[in-house]
Amino acid sequence: MPEIYKEPAPYRRGEVNPFESMMVRFDKACELYNLDKGLYNYLATPVKQVIVSIPVTMDDGTLQVFEGYRVIHDNILGPSKGGIRYSPDVDLDEVKALASWMTWKCAIANIPFGGAKGAVKCDPKNLSQRELELITRRYTVNMLEVFGPDSDIPAPDMNTDEQIMAWIMDTYSMHKKETVTGVVTGKPIIIGGSKGRREATGRGVMIATMAALKTLEIDPTSTTCVIQGFGNVGSVSAQLLNEKGIKIVAISDVSGGYHDENGIDVNKAIEYVTLNKTLENGNFGRSVTNEELLELQCDILVPAAKEDQISAHNANNIKAKLIVEGANGPISADADEIIAGKGIRVIPDILANSGGVIVSYLEWVQDRIGYFWDEDDVNNRLNRMMTEAFDVVYESSIKYNTTLRLGAYIHAIDKVSRVLKLRGIYG
Repeated sequence: MPEIYKEPAPYRRGEVNPFESMMVRFDKACELYNLDKGLYNYLATPVKQVIVSIPVTMDDGTLQVFEGYRVIHDNILGPSKGGIRYSPDVDLDEVKALASWMTWKCAIANIPFGGAKGAVKCDPKNLSQRELELITRRYTVNMLEVFGPDSDIPAPDMNTDEQIMAWIMDTYSMHKKETVTGVVTGKPIIIGGSKGRREATGRGVMIATMAALKTLEIDPTSTTCVIQGFGNVGSVSAQLLNEKGIKIVAISDVSGGYHDENGIDVNKAIEYVTLNKTLENGNFGRSVTNEELLELQCDILVPAAKEDQISAHNANNIKAKLIVEGANGPISADADEIIAGKGIRVIPDILANSGGVIVSYLEWVQDRIGYFWDEDDVNNRLNRMMTEAFDVVYESSIKYNTTLRLGAYIHAIDKVSRVLKLRGIYG
């Protein structure tokens, strides 16, 4: 099965509550924007939180019951949109945070979606293909009143893939007694998926980076870049940035990383990972840890691994001039002021990695009209939408004399609150 795009998202570890971390930024943005208290309460509260029981007869004949979640943070702009993850340590707070991020991403990208996220508390590594299918189909049945192409549209996330999306689509379609391809995105192309979907997030990182360099009047060919994480997002970002003339001087995955001041052969590294599934034991420069990699001298740093990689304990050691958040939440809230104080620009996650949800929207549109574009058409639309999103975020940061992160939140809050005022409160 070909690797597909997976929404970059935090793996819950340690004591950091992702929902609380997101709310720190949200609160600061609301304060700068001077948001009405009533509107604040509305935007801070998810529209719907669903917890379901998923009983499954396992391969050994035993009955196990799994817990599933779906949080719809907001649907004022349109149907809610967000991935589904399978993880043994996922909880409701994590899903709430991810759903909230999706609301802001969709608003910034100017697509007619609200934010949602789903999860099943399970460990796919310990499940057979049959057990995964049964969990997925029962979860879908339990969410029939939630899911729908005009109400709530799931997508792949951590430990879920195009096969799982196919099972969701099929289960939903069987109960609706018609084929409904638009109920999910991230599907196999043969059943309504979109070309360009797998590369979308990494391509979006490249587009956001290039837009920032243009705005800051920096020549890409004179810059160096460090990338943490060499999965789908990191490897695609590395390849596309390298094609733009940016020198990639360090890469890493969970096994560790490599640094070469003269530049790493990105295509060779991708070939190696494709064959070996890891960078471990590769020969791409001197070995560095993931912690050391973040502190290397460079112009651009792309953290595309997991959350909280830069926090108060190491923020002062960061030497990059521009950070582009390929992952969700790679910089903790307690590091924001330190990073800003050092004059480091940050393209926030809700902008930088929104390429995935943009192409998800394009997939949904193609499913609805029954006509599918070639990859160049998809990429051109993505480029235009990402560039426009960067421009409005940059303008917002200038208007409110704040960081790109808070400028992004303010723009999203402004859009959603204005639409809410226009629609009004029913009842």
